Amino acid sequence: MNRDQNQSYREAGVDVEAGYRAVDLIRAHVARTTTPGVLGGLGGFGAAFELDLTGCPHPVLVSGTDGVGTKLKLAFATGRHGTIGQDCVAMCVNDIVCCGARPLFFLDYLAMGKNRPERTAEIVRGVADGCVAAGCALVGGEMAEMPGFYSEDEYDIAGFAVGLVNREDMLDPAQARAGDLLVGLPSSGLHSNGFSLVRRLVEQGGYDLTACPIGSGLSRPLGEELLEPTRIYVKPLLRLLEEKLPVSVANITGGGLYENLPRAFGEGLTAVVEAAAIPRPPIFDFLQQAGNLPPADMYGTFNMGLGMAVALRPEHVAEALALLQAEGVEAFVAGRLEAGERGVRIV
Repeated sequence: MNRDQNQSYREAGVDVEAGYRAVDLIRAHVARTTTPGVLGGLGGFGAAFELDLTGCPHPVLVSGTDGVGTKLKLAFATGRHGTIGQDCVAMCVNDIVCCGARPLFFLDYLAMGKNRPERTAEIVRGVADGCVAAGCALVGGEMAEMPGFYSEDEYDIAGFAVGLVNREDMLDPAQARAGDLLVGLPSSGLHSNGFSLVRRLVEQGGYDLTACPIGSGLSRPLGEELLEPTRIYVKPLLRLLEEKLPVSVANITGGGLYENLPRAFGEGLTAVVEAAAIPRPPIFDFLQQAGNLPPADMYGTFNMGLGMAVALRPEHVAEALALLQAEGVEAFVAGRLEAGERGVRIV
């Protein structure tokens, strides 16, 4: 398509040439996520992936899809777009691995008011970073320029991931029982949840995103702290799964501890969480003080420093902690499961 053929569409607000440039800029990022199952490259009508079912007699595909939510508003406000893509990947693959599955591939959907190729490449670089961290391939996606729907400075991103697990190796929350211990994997901060509340607190307090609030305990500008990317737990959890140690796993996302921990066990169990055992990043104390929020609201909205919780038999905890340490994860015992009404008790 030559320049004259593009003119009418460009006058309508869609720059096809910018789309071509964006694709050229992201090719190298996509290439570094390639894994042995990837067939073909960018530009096809569909993305193909060849399954290797060696050692998987009863294959089950596990899928997950999610977005980043209103955390994007902070990226718009600060002009920092390099970590949003990792957030999108993490929100999908961290759910998949809770089922015991290894993520295989990922696709993204990026819609924007105006395609700014360098910004698009920065976003996709973050997606590629997330895929590399998860060991999965970025096999395709969609970039949609939608003038009149989004403002020129805004965009949205969503993702979709597929993983593989042998049927007999799937984690079953029903296998959790009283006496199991909860090993916690620390969060990197807020991850991608609770940002509607976060933005309200920041706006009401008149905080400058480019400055470090005095007396906050933070060591960098507020905007950087809020945009800290979601930690990806795939590789350390797969290491535990190789040894068949986890009974079940909970990804602490939207709804905080109260909503997500019970998803990892059945009726008749209460998760007793030792708050003091969780290394809490200072951003949580800052937000609690900024909004004068009660503890119940904090634990019902945020991860509070607990990114993942792994239920284990007590005799497996020491081995699990050692394996996680070897993977560079400073894990900790966060609590235990007790007989009682299904729910969570913070002590």
